[in-house]
Amino acid sequence: MLELFYTCVKCTLNTKNPLLPPQKSVKVDSIQENTGSFTTKKLLFSYEKYENAYAKRGVTVNPTIYDVSRLSGVSIATVSRAFSNPERVREDTRRKVFEAAEVLHYSPNAIARAMARQRTDKIAFLICKEGATILDEFYAGICTGIMRETNRSDFELVISTAADWDTASKNKQVEGVILGGNARPDMIAELQNRDLAVVLVNNRIQGLDIPCVVSDEYGGVRQALEHLIGRGHRNIAMLAGRFSPYILGERYRAFLEVTQAHGLPADTRHIKLCDPTVESAAEACLELLSRQDRPTAIFGGNDVMAAGAMKAALRLGLRVPEDLAVTGLDDSSACGMLEPELTSVHIDCRRMGELSVARLQALLAGETDVPQVTVVPTELRVRGSS
Repeated sequence: MLELFYTCVKCTLNTKNPLLPPQKSVKVDSIQENTGSFTTKKLLFSYEKYENAYAKRGVTVNPTIYDVSRLSGVSIATVSRAFSNPERVREDTRRKVFEAAEVLHYSPNAIARAMARQRTDKIAFLICKEGATILDEFYAGICTGIMRETNRSDFELVISTAADWDTASKNKQVEGVILGGNARPDMIAELQNRDLAVVLVNNRIQGLDIPCVVSDEYGGVRQALEHLIGRGHRNIAMLAGRFSPYILGERYRAFLEVTQAHGLPADTRHIKLCDPTVESAAEACLELLSRQDRPTAIFGGNDVMAAGAMKAALRLGLRVPEDLAVTGLDDSSACGMLEPELTSVHIDCRRMGELSVARLQALLAGETDVPQVTVVPTELRVRGSS
């Protein structure tokens, strides 16, 4: 069948019966010299007649790299290189290969291409948050950005949680990993020992030479505090969630430095550590509001914790924002569900996801000047709670 295929492509078919030997010979070189010419179109027409004739008999014609090699007159290795590393092939040779491939309707198989390049073109996004799923709104936003950027490239994406990272990275044969959240150092070390490219998103670990993409944690806290101070609040408390050491450290530093810069008491007693849940935040807020010098404004480490603060105020009969102003951080969908609607610091999660893919692609391409820290700006969205 392959021999008949070459005979048909190289020659004009017998018009009475496409399956019989050809009557006239056509030079293969004409394909390279006359792209779009009558001869090339005639060859394409002949191939289509041949393909249709076999389709009627239930036979599918699948051209291979060997077919492109014979028709273009170059080696199989050159054809493979033209598709996998075109910059390493001379322009005239590339043109021959691509024109032959177009005539044959040939498209390189992804698996075969990966084998030839000894690469899988797969990357993984692992969510490193206890109890998290891909439905977690914050990481779903980052994941959306990662998927959007990956779809613009030739990479395939594997999505999992840190609990399943072993299966996701080993069995899927990925080349690089984006770790979202509080990734364990031993996990990072094992990935690097396997020569995988690693990028952190929404986290930064001092002492590790790994590119990371983070939001402006310091700037976000500063925006929220300056907004509250501008509304006349002098006694402000912060619900600090149990996040990664980097995020927690940046928020602590911002709270103390901003309050001190505005002449407010920089007191760590105004910072309450709690879990990033409604229940834990409400409990912590009840303790703050029971003090003699209770705060008049509370900044929640995320929107869930801010909702917990509003719940505590409701239990104590306090009005928001008249008796207690509340701001959050994340600008999640919960902001519009609360009454009054929640003021919050917007984090561009999608942009963080897109940039993390860009940094990983740069590592895989062998670039040496990949930025170690990429900070995505934040923006305060003022609503009724403050």
